[in-house]
Amino acid sequence: MTAASQPMRLFYSAPSPFAAKARMAAALCGIALETVATDTTQEPADLLAANPLGKIPALVLATGETVYDSRVICDYLDRLSGHRLVPQDMDGWLAAKKLEAVADGVTDALILTVYEVRYRPEDKRHQPWVDKQTRKAERGLALLASMVPTLAPTPGIGHLALAGLIGWMDVRFPGRIAADHPALAAWLETFKAENPALAEALPKAA
Repeated sequence: MTAASQPMRLFYSAPSPFAAKARMAAALCGIALETVATDTTQEPADLLAANPLGKIPALVLATGETVYDSRVICDYLDRLSGHRLVPQDMDGWLAAKKLEAVADGVTDALILTVYEVRYRPEDKRHQPWVDKQTRKAERGLALLASMVPTLAPTPGIGHLALAGLIGWMDVRFPGRIAADHPALAAWLETFKAENPALAEALPKAA
């Protein structure tokens, strides 16, 4: 196998919503990836060589060049595939990128609340800050629920970001989406049923 024909390698972890988005993007684009399960807390040398920030997902191209941050990776895959992820008309592009931005923003806010508990001793936690992130996430989730009826039937980058978020919440906050935002829970079930190949990449407990 020549270097040019070797599959790209993606550093990921099973629970990560952003890694799930990148893996689903590759599947939707028909691009084969070699996936490398990675524990970022251990700061493995091969991950740091791919991304000095030590974050996942990180993509290593056949040339050895690296791409990181899920949005950049997905944009790269979109270009490789002739724009299978992002519509190129202005209205379609705006709708897809807005959905992605809101879903990613909610994910970021909720991850911060998880990290506050996971990495800070109880006496060092700042509940008002956690509450602020939670309010931010709740506003975003309400907006996402209102967007569901208008989503395009064909999955694109916004759908993948939304599926990654809901799938991750089902892992980290079991029952919360179904109880508080049933429209989002129902949407994910339909997404999984209609896109089984993409569903395989959704976040899973480690």
